[in-house]
Amino acid sequence: MAGFIEKHSVWSDEHKKLAMDLPSRIRSANLRLIRLAWADPHGASRAKAVTVPVFLEALKNGYNINVATTTLDSAGGRVFASFTQGGGMGLEEMTGSPNLTIVPDPATFRVLPWAPGVGWILCDEYFNSGVPFYFSPRQLLKRLLRDLHGKGHELRIGLEVEWYLARVAEESLGDEHVGVPGLRGRPIRTSPAEPGYSYHSESNMDLMQPILGALAETYESLGLPLRSIENEWGPGQVECTFSAQNALQASDDLLLFRTATRQVCRRMGHFATFMARPALKGYYASGWHLHQSLVDAKTRENRFTPASGKEPLSELGRAYLGGLLANAVPATVFATPTVNGYRRFKPNSLAPDRAGWAYDNRGTMVRALGGAGDPTTRLENRIGEPSANPYLFVASQIVSGLDGIDRKLDPGPQDADAYSAKRTMLPTSLAAALDAVDKDALFRRKLGDVFVDYYVKIKGNEVVRFGQYLEQNGIKGMPDEPTSWEQNEYFDFF
Repeated sequence: MAGFIEKHSVWSDEHKKLAMDLPSRIRSANLRLIRLAWADPHGASRAKAVTVPVFLEALKNGYNINVATTTLDSAGGRVFASFTQGGGMGLEEMTGSPNLTIVPDPATFRVLPWAPGVGWILCDEYFNSGVPFYFSPRQLLKRLLRDLHGKGHELRIGLEVEWYLARVAEESLGDEHVGVPGLRGRPIRTSPAEPGYSYHSESNMDLMQPILGALAETYESLGLPLRSIENEWGPGQVECTFSAQNALQASDDLLLFRTATRQVCRRMGHFATFMARPALKGYYASGWHLHQSLVDAKTRENRFTPASGKEPLSELGRAYLGGLLANAVPATVFATPTVNGYRRFKPNSLAPDRAGWAYDNRGTMVRALGGAGDPTTRLENRIGEPSANPYLFVASQIVSGLDGIDRKLDPGPQDADAYSAKRTMLPTSLAAALDAVDKDALFRRKLGDVFVDYYVKIKGNEVVRFGQYLEQNGIKGMPDEPTSWEQNEYFDFF
């Protein structure tokens, strides 16, 4: 009898071939448990650990999980009335917090170097009927990539991510660290790993070298294409860059990179956070810059590289860029999906505050790099925060860029003065960003009303709870410095 995977034609021939090698890989690595992982809407990795026999069965029939991780906000609070008709979403198939079937993607299988006897694999979520799960970020991106391929393009993504490394300063957890659904406890105390604000200091970087060396070894073992690790601006602020990959591979790599970094650091008495602006003295905001280019689906030729030296981009590249700029406001929420992330958007901050562009200018939202004869010609979108969901961030770029190509949009002249250019201003809060995507016809058409309504609701819960915190503490408007609410909400979650 055909299993779930065969019955619903979930795998390609390549997937089937890769799956055949997994039993021998498991035996040779002497694995006892396999973590079945998937990305939640916030971009955090969720997982269940199963025994080897159960995993091998999952390669035929998938594995059942509860839909609950899709219905929780960033503090674990239930957002939707799951136990009412329609699950609080008006969808009969969401009634009662039902099970989903997750299907392992054999191309993502890894042996975890820091956890002896443990394997790891990414999964795609499906309703038990075989229909792709509406709220799966990875499924959404895969659908958009199929549309992109149908137009003769593939998207290449290079990752450049900043994060903070700190030392754990408390020996154990206490009652104050424990929260309740919808209200996180206090995150563990940390101390700086180095004093900061000595940009690219070799001596300061060496203070972190034991951890950075262990991470580099981990990334290599996992097959993550690390290019560089460097100390940035703030105390213990680190930047990691990775070679360009196809968009799905890069998104998968980002999810694995973040969860691996956090786990390895914690095992070594340190703490890694991808929160944009921690509420700690002297901590500068971190960003995630997304390098992207379109290549020909058949020849792999970079379609952004111009034919002559007069312009930094081809006509196709300019149109794609025009789409990124024209749709920057509704796309922002997928690049910067937390209350805390909007603290980055300030003048002269190495982060954008408006939708502009220029060649090799770090103040603009989009920085063009490369040029005639350069096969690495690309656009670097500097709008993202490091905690963004990789699948949704990349998806927002596809929607925006293809709109520019379809409408032949002109990005306009380069902005020499990045923070005074007459350009559309970016949203200044999560609430404003959610409102923008809620009202946007393009994103509703490309992502679907069901997904947009869902995302606005689940992220809007953060906005409501933050507003309640401000009101309860008599705070008017957005404080200049990060609040304890933000620290509790995001520091350990991301």
